[in-house]
Amino acid sequence: MQNSLVMRTEATYVLNFLIYIQNIYFNQSRSEEEYKFPYFPSIIAFEEDFQTKYKDLWNEVSRRITEHQSNGVKIFYDEKDLFYQGLFLNNSDSLKKYSEIYKSFKIWWDSLAGGFSVERSIDVYCQELYEELASLLSQKGIEPKKELNISLIYDECKLVELDVSSYFVVLTIHDFVVNRKDWVSKLLKCIY
Repeated sequence: MQNSLVMRTEATYVLNFLIYIQNIYFNQSRSEEEYKFPYFPSIIAFEEDFQTKYKDLWNEVSRRITEHQSNGVKIFYDEKDLFYQGLFLNNSDSLKKYSEIYKSFKIWWDSLAGGFSVERSIDVYCQELYEELASLLSQKGIEPKKELNISLIYDECKLVELDVSSYFVVLTIHDFVVNRKDWVSKLLKCIY
């Protein structure tokens, strides 16, 4: 059987922005030794039910990324207020701080230190994952029906369980580097 696996791995713009916001949120209640990137020194007024709203927004954005097979850059630019309205208290101070967070993420992500570095950090591991998965599919006689999309995020998502769905999965850099062997079998389950 010819290997027909097509696998696209992309650092997802909008999901990484949500991780960025999540880390700022948690940093407000952590000790300095536990801080995650990015450090934002100001206290931010997040919605009281931030965690629930975050999960809902994550699921909505993930669904849209899956349906449109995109990296979410259009959502980030065209729907900038989606994140503010869903996750931050609606007042002028909060809007100002959100604008600073948005701009800070954009500058970082568009630089070589941001999105490019995140994607390049898994190049070798991605090739190994592809080879292992393709070999396993071939051994089992499974023919993929469409492209497997892997959205890469720079840090762990603490508020949402990263489920595997049909031909779509969100993985962290840590998953690629440390947990790669575990993910081969999980990815196999999403190809049906």
